[in-house]
Amino acid sequence: MWSNLVVKLILLTGLINSIYCQSPPRVVCYYDSRSSLKEGIGKVLPSDILPAISMCTHLVYGYAGIKAEDFKVAPLISNEELDPNNGLYRQITSIKTQYPNLKVLLSVGGDADGNSPDKYLALLESSTARIAFTNSVNVILKQFNFDGLDLAFQFPKMKPKKVRSTIGSIWHGFKQTIGAAGKPVDENSEAHKNQFTSLVVELKNSFRIDNYQLGITVLPNVNATLYLDVPSIKNYVDFVTIAAFDVYTPARNPKEADYVAPTLSVTDRNVEENVDFAATYLIANGLAGTQIVVGLPTFGRAWKIEKDATITGAPPVAANGPAPEAVQTRTQGLYSYPEICNMLLNDQNVNLKGEHAPLRRVPDPTKRYGTYAFRLPDANGGYGVWVGYEDPESAGNKASFVKGKGLGGVAVFDLSTEDIRGSCTGGQIKFPILQKIKEKLK
Repeated sequence: MWSNLVVKLILLTGLINSIYCQSPPRVVCYYDSRSSLKEGIGKVLPSDILPAISMCTHLVYGYAGIKAEDFKVAPLISNEELDPNNGLYRQITSIKTQYPNLKVLLSVGGDADGNSPDKYLALLESSTARIAFTNSVNVILKQFNFDGLDLAFQFPKMKPKKVRSTIGSIWHGFKQTIGAAGKPVDENSEAHKNQFTSLVVELKNSFRIDNYQLGITVLPNVNATLYLDVPSIKNYVDFVTIAAFDVYTPARNPKEADYVAPTLSVTDRNVEENVDFAATYLIANGLAGTQIVVGLPTFGRAWKIEKDATITGAPPVAANGPAPEAVQTRTQGLYSYPEICNMLLNDQNVNLKGEHAPLRRVPDPTKRYGTYAFRLPDANGGYGVWVGYEDPESAGNKASFVKGKGLGGVAVFDLSTEDIRGSCTGGQIKFPILQKIKEKLK
C-alpha cells in the first residue's frame, strides 16, 4: 500500500512540475494609484515602480470605481486620470512599450470605492445596470490600451471576531444554538451569487473579440462560498486572486492583535482563515490550481499593546486599537515594509527609548503563520506596538507554498508599500519582497 502511495506522490509531484514548466507562474503586481496623491516619501508615481516591472507578468492599476447613478466605470482619484496623453491610466499602460509581454489590467473596486457601498449589489440586481457597466468597461479598456479587467468586487464582509469574556462567550454560544446570534451579512447572497455569475459571463463574452483578460479578486474578509459559483464561472475567468491577508486588522479587531496573513491554519483559530483553506476550497469546486493566484501584502498591520501583553509577543495579544501613524503611510495601524524594517533592531536605534525604541522581529520557522515584530510597553505602559507583516523571508515561504501546491502564482499588494528605494539594505536591494517571490517561483 505504501509503495503505491509513494508512486502516486511522485507522479503528482511530476505533474505539478510539468505544469509549471508549461505555464510560467503569474507574478501579479498591484499599483495603488492613491499613492500618487501622497506627499514626501509616500508619494509613488508610475515612474517609481519601473525597476520592478521586469519581475511582473501582470500589472494591475488600482482602482477604478462605479458611479451610483448610472453604474458606469469611473476614476476614483480625479478625471485627470483620464487625460489621454499623460493621465495615470496612460502612464501605466505606456509601460508596455518597454515591456511588451506585460499584461496591464484595470481593477474595479478593491475596497477603495467608499461612496454608496450598496451600489455593487444594486449593479448585480439589474440586468440594465450590468449592461451599462460592461459597455463602459470595454470603452475604458480600449481607449487606454488595457489588456483586461480585474473585478475586485466589493461584496459585504464577514463580521469581525469579538473578544468576549467567559460569560459573554457562553451567552454567544447559546444565541447561536437558538439561531439568534445576529443577521447574516447578506440575506440575498444566493441571488447575488447567481447575478455575479451572470456579470462574469457577460463581461467575458464581451471581451472575446479583443481577447481581454478577466480576473476576479476575492477581497479580504469576503466569504467566497457566498458569492462565487466556481463551477459556473471557471471557464470565464483567466485567474482568481485570493487577497489572503487582513484576517485581523486594528480597525476590525481593535482589542486583539493576531497573525494577519497565515498560510496554514493556526491553532485555536477559525480553520477557514488561511491561504491553504481558500485555495483548497476553490480547487475542490472545480477551479484549476493554475487559475489561483495568492495575494500577499507589502504592508503590515500594527496595534498598540498593553501592559499585560505576553513577553514573547506571541499572538493573540491584548491590544488597544491601531498603532500611531508612520511617516510614509500616514495611516494609523498601517506600516509599509520599509517603515517596519527600519523600526527593527539595528545599530542606529539599539539605544533609543520610548516611541523610537526598536521592534523585535520574530520569524516563523514553521512557515505556517508569517512574521511579526513587537515592542513591549515601557514602565508607564506606553509605546507598546505589535505588527504582523510579510518580509522577504515569509513572502518567499508563501511563494514556495504556491509552487508546491501547483497554484497559478503570487500577487503583490502593492508596489507602493514595497521597499522601492532599497532603504532596508542601504540602497542595495530594491523591491526585496518581489525579488524573493520571483526567485522562489522559478
